[in-house]
Amino acid sequence: MKIFIDSGDITEIKEAQSMGVIDGVTTNPSLLAKGGRPTRQVIAEICEVVDGPISAEVVGVEKDAILREGRELARIHRNVVVKVPLIDEGLKAVRILAAEGIKTNVTLCFSAAQALLAAKAGATYISPFVGRVDDAAGDGMDLVLQVVTIYRSYGFPTQVLTASVRHPVHVVQAAMIGSHAATMPLKVIKQLTKHPLTDVGLAQFLADAKKIPELV
Repeated sequence: MKIFIDSGDITEIKEAQSMGVIDGVTTNPSLLAKGGRPTRQVIAEICEVVDGPISAEVVGVEKDAILREGRELARIHRNVVVKVPLIDEGLKAVRILAAEGIKTNVTLCFSAAQALLAAKAGATYISPFVGRVDDAAGDGMDLVLQVVTIYRSYGFPTQVLTASVRHPVHVVQAAMIGSHAATMPLKVIKQLTKHPLTDVGLAQFLADAKKIPELV
């Protein structure tokens, strides 16, 4: 399973990249607004750091606006994936962008029915928001399972990108289900490295290492 960092902070992205574990980046207007820099400038900089899919989201909600903005974003770099909201006008735009060879990430997916339509429209990625589904008293990982099952059953090439990941359990469950990718903040990426027994074991090894006699 591919691991993407969900961030608009270039410092965070560089740190995750230095760990050698990320395959791409997802951003959204909320994340980019925190940095206070122009979207295109940040996306271009991210593309220089990570050689993988870089999702950049449109803010238009009508087909023509989405197409105009999506094409502009796609021109930034060959790795840019245009994020499009899962609305009627978004699906119309995805169909056209796909025909033009522009990769898309259909975002804000909360049901398997929505995911089915996105795949039929030609989406490159679908982003089911597991954390937000959980927040609404649903089962986010069951949604991922439904989408993966449907796509496999009918041979859709659209990749499942598990999003709104809140903790390591989400990541492990997504991998077990067969999600093609999962995107998460740096905090969760770092949590994946942690285990109390690792800390205990390392402390013991380091203590014992001090008892090893030096060569004279």
